[in-house]
Amino acid sequence: MLFQRDRQVCPAPKRWTGYSHLAQPQRREVSGVPALPEAKSDLFRSLGHPARIRVVELLADGPVPVSELRRATGLEASNLSQHLSVLRSQRLITSSRTDGQIQYQLSSPEVLTLFSVAGALLISTLQSTRLELAELADPELP
Repeated sequence: MLFQRDRQVCPAPKRWTGYSHLAQPQRREVSGVPALPEAKSDLFRSLGHPARIRVVELLADGPVPVSELRRATGLEASNLSQHLSVLRSQRLITSSRTDGQIQYQLSSPEVLTLFSVAGALLISTLQSTRLELAELADPELP
């Protein structure tokens, strides 16, 4: 669609499409990079938001109604829906309807193992950093 602006014909401004790009993993052409590292990158990107991490943790014990996820996360329905869509696009969660309520559950419980390993890595890194800081504060320590 074209419109006139100061007697020049210009293309219409691009319409804002919202956050739909978050729900669909983008496949990039990266020369020399195998598909598996790219898929891992997409997986970690989908888990790269505190709200999505919280949702996965809430689903650790089994199916949870969307109303409970809203209450536990404090997110607005539309925002929660976007985060759930990103997790669904990576096939980390699935939804089902029970007694008229939509419930979400983990489809890949291995993600909890990933979180556990990430927690152990963080603890190890923080302990190492703490020791380095202690050495800087007191150079006399061995």
